[in-house]
Formats: sequence, C-alpha cells, structure tokens
Amino acid sequence: MDATATPSLVVFIVYFVAIVTIGALVYQRNNTLADFVLGGRSLNKWVAALSAQASDMSGFILVALPGAAYAGGLGAGWIAFGLAIGTYINWRVNATRLRLYTEKAGATHKTGGSITISEYFQHRFEDPTRLLRLLSAIVIVFFFSIYVASGLAAGSLLFDEVFGLGPNTAITIMALIIVSYTFLGGFLAVSYTDFFQGSLMWIGLLVVAVAVASVLGNDLGSGIRAASPQLLSPVGHVSIDESGGWTTGGGLGVVVILSGLSWGLGYFGQPHILARFMGIRRASDVAPARRIAVGWVITGLAAAAFIGLAGIALFDEQLANPETVFIDTVQRLMNPWVAGILLVGVIAAIMSTADSQLLVVSSALSEDFYRAFLHRAASERTLLWVGRATVVLVAAIAYVLALGAESVLGLVEYAWAGFGASFGPIILLSLYWRRMTWPGALAGMISGAGTVVVWRSVDPFGWGLYELLPGFLVAMLCIYICSILGPRPSLRMTTDFEDVHAELAHMRGHRTTSTTTMS
Repeated sequence: MDATATPSLVVFIVYFVAIVTIGALVYQRNNTLADFVLGGRSLNKWVAALSAQASDMSGFILVALPGAAYAGGLGAGWIAFGLAIGTYINWRVNATRLRLYTEKAGATHKTGGSITISEYFQHRFEDPTRLLRLLSAIVIVFFFSIYVASGLAAGSLLFDEVFGLGPNTAITIMALIIVSYTFLGGFLAVSYTDFFQGSLMWIGLLVVAVAVASVLGNDLGSGIRAASPQLLSPVGHVSIDESGGWTTGGGLGVVVILSGLSWGLGYFGQPHILARFMGIRRASDVAPARRIAVGWVITGLAAAAFIGLAGIALFDEQLANPETVFIDTVQRLMNPWVAGILLVGVIAAIMSTADSQLLVVSSALSEDFYRAFLHRAASERTLLWVGRATVVLVAAIAYVLALGAESVLGLVEYAWAGFGASFGPIILLSLYWRRMTWPGALAGMISGAGTVVVWRSVDPFGWGLYELLPGFLVAMLCIYICSILGPRPSLRMTTDFEDVHAELAHMRGHRTTSTTTMS
C-alpha cells in the first residue's frame, strides 16, 4: 500500500457510513413497491438531474474514458462527443413526454400509472399476451447483470491500486455496501446518494484536471507529441503496443467514428436513466433539470478526457493498465488526504450506477414478473420484500460475472448497446408515433436485442462497427413494419396519446405566456 492508503481508508469508511445512513433514514418512507422503485415521483430538479447523470456515467467517466484517452488520444473523444449529444437529445426529446405518459398509461389499473418501463410498455400498447412485459424483464435482468458486473470490476481496480487488495475481496466489499443502502432505502436512497456522488465526481474531475494542467504547463503538448503526434489528432488511430509505446495506424475510419458517435443512441433505452424522468416531481421541472444535467456531462466528459491525455505526458513510464490513469494521477499529484477524498469520487461513480441498476432489476422481477405472472394479489408489503430480495440475488450474479471481467469498457459497451437497441427505438416511437402497436414493439425488442448479441459474437461483415448502431436501426425497421401490418391502435391508446400531446401543448403555451409576461 502507498502513502495514500491510510487517509483513503479513513475517508472511505466515513463515506460508506454516510451513504448507508441515508439508506437507513429513508427506510421508513418505503411503504409500497411504488415508493421503493420510483420514490412516489418526488424528485426535485437537482436530484433528478445529477442522479440521472451520475447513474449514467459511473466508472466510465473516471476509469474507462480517461483510460481510452490515455491509450488512443483525441481519437477516443468521439465516444464522449456522442454521449454529450445523446444526453441533450434524451432530456430534450424523451424526458417530459415519458414523465407524462407513464403517469397516464396504466392509470385506470392503479393510482400513479406505470412505475416500471416494462409496465409502461404493457399499458401503452395494451399487449394482450403480456409478452412485452415478460421479455423486457428478461432483457433488464440479462444486460443489467453485465452492467453491474462492470461496476464491481471497476471498483476492484481502485481497491487494488490503493490498498493492494485482490479482486475477490474488493468486489465483495463493493457488493456488500451497494446492496446495504439499496436494500434499505430503495429509489429515494439511491437518488439522494447519487446526487451526492454526482457532485463529488464532478468536483473531483475538475480539481484533478486543473492540478495536472498546472503541473505540466507548457510541457503538456510537447509531452504528448513526444509519445506520438497522432495522439493530438481527433482522427488519428493510435494504440499501445507491447513494447511500452504508442503505435500509429493511420487515420480513424468512418466506421470507428460512427461507432463512437452511436453511443449517444444508447440513452433512449437505459432504464436507470429513464427512471429519473419518470420519478421527477413535475413535468415542468424537466427543462431546468436538463440544463443542469447537460452542463454536468459536458464539463465532466471534457475533464475526464483531458486527464487521460495529460497522463501521457505526466508519467515517464507507460502505465500497465491505462484504466488506472485517473487513480495514478491523483496519487501522484495530491496530498494523501486530498487524494483520499478524490479517490472516493471513483467509488462514488461506480456505486451511483450499480445501485440504480440493481433497483431497476428489482422492480422488473418484483413488479413485472412476480406480481404480473406469479402472484397478482400480492400485498404491497410482500412485493416490497420481494424487491429487496431480488437486489441481493442480482448482486450475487453480477459478483460472479465481475470475477472474470477483463475490461470495464468492454462490459459497459455490451450492456449499453443491449439496452439502447432493445428499448431505445420502442421508447422513442411510443412517445411520437400514434400508429405503433404491441406487435411492432415486441418485434423491435426481439430484433434489437438479438442483433446486438449476434453482432457482438460474430461481427457478420467484419466491419468492427459498434453493435448498438445496427441493433437500433434493425429494431426501428421491425417496429415500423410490424406495426403497419398488425392491428390498429385501440381507442384508449389513441386517446392517451392525444391527451399527453395536448398536455404538452398546454405546457408550452403556459411557458410562452409566462415569458411574455416577464418581458
């Protein structure tokens, strides 16, 4: 263990006690499953915005992205650019409509409308087979198990770098802490802790970026160019070779750039992010929350990529693992106590996604499988405890997967593509196309998920194209064809669609009137 170990350990303990305490404090506020998985739709704009983006970025922004920038230079920035665009479009295009529509769809069945994405699909399309609900629950469990495993794997990197712990011990500690406060506090605990964790992540990124820029000064550019001039080209193709240097492979092709940009499409289908849209207090809070979220993402991604690039000039010897560049930079530049606080930002990033994902899986298994198919008359208390039990179950599955993980980015990109292609086209078209029906939604989900799995396994054309893009396009096409060929929407589906759009028009008119009055 290095000099930061003892201060970091003290900071970690204080931090862990704080977030578990949050879970305990909101324990009594969870009286129903809806409280546990959606918090009674009570999030304010700040909590909704920061918790959405903290749960989105996770270890990617502090581990995977700096590592990609360190290994590939500015060419790795296409992923960050795609994510920034996707964040804005998702908040702009989907958030308000989804908040209104999930409250409308299913409102005749129970107060509060749909509380999960799977339930929204069933009620939005009046699926008589309930296959949409079942299949979406299966997709959630499959891809989120992989996603949570990526978080545990990222956490093991931190514990190994700082404390010298092996992966088994590190992953066990991570899993126990995340499960404890998620089990106790549910959605509110996850959202409040994610708000705190998102703030810590953002501050940590900016502080480290400023510190490394101050230390390197004019040596920053020359140090990077000394490794390879192509590292400073956004279309340069650079990789790390086995001899401990950077090799140039010409320019980035169109496929690589498209693959990076296509990460933005994934936002439309991420259940842990969409849950924040559903849980925000009022639809009118979406616009200010969007500005907060987009500002957080743009500055955070820029700082993360900069830290990765600066690491090329900062370290004399090439790092054994590029994904530790943020951690190694903190340990090298900061006072041990300051480093301890900043390294908590890494663990915060990881937990802020893993907890949200566990909660979505919990809601899918308890609401969309247990109640929908096994025990429709289950009491709210029974469902609440089923939800808590599934948090433990999925964490155990993710633990096993994490033990065999080789790359955090590899796990993240698989799960991100899976959700983006399976759910993204359905969410997008369900909010904007009244003619969409349940056969189209079912075909889109099956084709999107199937394309991602097959493309990742065999890459049928050998293009190296990120599987999200073909999966998304195939799903869109299947949704259109099967909706046109299938039965027409029912009267209730059409009425709900028109009611939501009428409410949106009223909101826009109210904002216009308010702006005119103020001016």
